[in-house]
Formats: sequence, C-alpha cells, structure tokens
Amino acid sequence: MEKIGFIGVGNVGAKLAGSVLRNGFDLTLRDLDRSAAQPLLDKGAHWANSPREMAESCDMIITCLPSPAACAQVMEADDGVLAGLGRGKIWAEMSTTDESEVRRIAELVRQRGARPIDCPVSGGCHRAATGNISIFVGGDRDTFETALPVLKAMGRRILHTGDAGSASVLKVVTNYLATANLVTLCEALVTSKAAGMDMNTTYEAIKISSGNSFVHETESQLILNGSRDINFTMDLVLKDIGLFQEVANRAGVPLEVSPLLIEIFENGEQRYGSREFSSNIIRRLEETTGVEVLAPGFPSQLLDDEAEESGFEVLASGSNGLQAAQ
Repeated sequence: MEKIGFIGVGNVGAKLAGSVLRNGFDLTLRDLDRSAAQPLLDKGAHWANSPREMAESCDMIITCLPSPAACAQVMEADDGVLAGLGRGKIWAEMSTTDESEVRRIAELVRQRGARPIDCPVSGGCHRAATGNISIFVGGDRDTFETALPVLKAMGRRILHTGDAGSASVLKVVTNYLATANLVTLCEALVTSKAAGMDMNTTYEAIKISSGNSFVHETESQLILNGSRDINFTMDLVLKDIGLFQEVANRAGVPLEVSPLLIEIFENGEQRYGSREFSSNIIRRLEETTGVEVLAPGFPSQLLDDEAEESGFEVLASGSNGLQAAQ
C-alpha cells in the first residue's frame, strides 16, 4: 500500500491521517470542510475533488465519518468511493458504526473486486495524535496483513477480530463499557464530594484501588479540572450506546444497564445540548446536589506522554498473548 486516501478529518480522523503522513505514506485527503484538512495539506498531503477520484488514484481508502448514514453517502453516491474502486484496492472503515451496515457495504466493495476491512480505534484522541491508539480490525487475514503497515503507522496495539463487521461489534462493546464507567465515576466523585472528601485524595484513592480504570485516569482528570474537554460529545455517546443496544437486541440479550445509560444521556443531551462534552454528564448530579466537583492540579486537556512506537499485532488470549508483527 503506497498511496493512501483518507476521508473525514474531524477530531480523530485528522490525528490518524496525520500519523499516516508523518510515517512517510503518500496521503490524499477529502472532507466536506477543506479547511479541516489544510494543516495536513500544508505538510504535503494531496486533495481529492471527490471520493471517486480518490478511490481511482489510491491503493487504500480510509473512511472516518460521524455516522453510518454519512459513510453510506460517501460510499454509494454517484461520485462515491464505490464508483472508483477496482481489483486489489482496500476500503478501511475506521468509523464507529453499525456492524450490519459495515457488512452490507463490504459486500458491495467485494463486488467491485476490492477488499473491505473495518478498523475502528480505541484509546482517546490524545493517543490518536501520537500513533499510540489501539485498533480493532475485521476482515480476511490476507487483507489484514496487506493493510498492517498502514495500521501500524496509525496505532500501537492492533487486534485482528475476525470477519468484516466483527471489529465494529467489539468497538461498540468497549464504548458501552467506557460509558458505564463514566456514569459510575460521576456518581462516585459527586458522592465523595458531598461526603466531605478531599477530591485530590479521592482521585488517588480510586487510582490505586480495585476501582481504577482507563476512564478514571483520563476523564476524571478533566472533570476535576473543570474543562471536561474530552473531545467527545453527548450525541456521539448516544450513537455508540444505541449501536450497542441494537447489537444486543439482534442477539436477543435482555440488557438492564444499557437502557438506563441511554436514558441518562438522552436527559443530558436535552439539558446541555448534543455537542456538550460527554463528561459533563456529571452536571446532572452536581446541579441536583448543589456540589461542584473540582480540584486543583489537573490538566485541562489530555496529552499522550508516551513516545510514539511502531505498532504491533496483539494476539487473542490463548494465542500466545502479545506478539510483535514483523
């Protein structure tokens, strides 16, 4: 894969595309807002006038878009990606999306002689910026291995999850867990504050305990700072946990916590707006109790303090654990 096309340079997409360019690939960009791509264009990336033009000229076309509907439009329009795909090219869907929609479009890609993979990321915008984010990849093994050098440029831990669509299932599973953790952390932090605990001490107590988590070590810092700037919004949370609920519904699993999380975030969206930072869901409890959960010494934004490292494939448990892909 020498020429890489990237469609969708939003909060996450711009950072992933930046890693592709930084690691020496020939990169072509497309977005509804050309100004969002300008910083990368200034560094040597090219611009495509249409998704079709990009697909015709690139070996691998990556989509990183806000919704399944947006992806369908980019792929299936008259000047869309499908119109420009040909034998041997790869379509890589990096959005958090519906697995049934991924599988539907994947079949259309195969009909063009091209190869589909879905490869959503997990770990936060701060790790996307440094190429240290994790990537789940669904698709056949040969396509996975062909795409791996590009994936290693964007992420550190890369897990092959099975057929196309499987990565999208696991992505919404992990986002659901992160959302559940965020809501319980909000309850824990507000309760600690209302009970008279020092919030710096509370943060450390959770961090060194069995209650610790990735969400606590990241989002709790931004909550306590007051910025709540997690680069993720209420509407995106609702999209992701709604997709998880749909997976459970199709599988016939009668969930109990998931519907409550949806109700909580629907209320948060009604109160604060769909583009409010998702960590500000804590305001529901702050306003009810009259306490403000803040503490000195925490950052207003997250930065990845780990040096960028070459990515490697993670093997599933029972498959020799971690293994560096050569």
